[in-house]
Amino acid sequence: MIARKGDSSTEFPFRYAALMSTATEHYAHHLGPVYCWMVGDLEAASARATSELDALGLPKHAHGVAVDLGAGFGLHTVPLARRGYSVIAIDSCQSLVYELQRRAAGMPVNAVAGDILDFTKYVSKPVEVILCMGDTLTHLPERDSVQHLFADVASLLTMGGLFVATFRDYVSAPLQGDRRFIPVRSDDDRILTCFLEYGEETVTVHDLLHERVNGQWQQRVSSYSKLRLLPEWVAARLGELGLKVRTGNGPAGMAMVVATKG
Repeated sequence: MIARKGDSSTEFPFRYAALMSTATEHYAHHLGPVYCWMVGDLEAASARATSELDALGLPKHAHGVAVDLGAGFGLHTVPLARRGYSVIAIDSCQSLVYELQRRAAGMPVNAVAGDILDFTKYVSKPVEVILCMGDTLTHLPERDSVQHLFADVASLLTMGGLFVATFRDYVSAPLQGDRRFIPVRSDDDRILTCFLEYGEETVTVHDLLHERVNGQWQQRVSSYSKLRLLPEWVAARLGELGLKVRTGNGPAGMAMVVATKG
């Protein structure tokens, strides 16, 4: 712990991660513990997630298997289960998986803490729906991993099955100057801001978390790398696997790619 020296009323302890984290480490130690707070009104967020599934044309009363990759605490998992799907929900952050299990208690949900690249280990039969929402896709370590994931998706979908990914387009219009500082959420005791640094193939995300502890503000900083994926590139890779693909605008300013088998 390092402390800035100065007037005691403005003394501001802060801590940095020693090295840039992987996405898994970043969520386990930095964002995971505050993720539900970061989302804000969970009921409103759940209602939006349900509306997103409605907009995709998913049946209100469904059967079969759905997979939620990067499921978090279950924003899409729970409404999928309420529709009647048996859901395999995978996330690398154990604390979020625990929360998902709590929220989905009594529902047909198998919540797994693991790598989404290994999702085929948990699937025993063809799948009707596979979701990869909320910028999860950019958390993969390299483009080869994305293509590996897509190949598994294409092989496991039933005929007529649906794959949907939403992710941030860090390619088409990179933020410049002060616009790279993005306020995420704040209240009287916590402030979360992120800062973006663009590289050729990746963008480094620095998450600055300020928390009031025992009446004093403390800062924690952790950074991790995300892939810069062009929606057209994602669509082309899925198309090469024989899927019918369309692109569009997703929630919260994200890009959306929807692919259908057959």
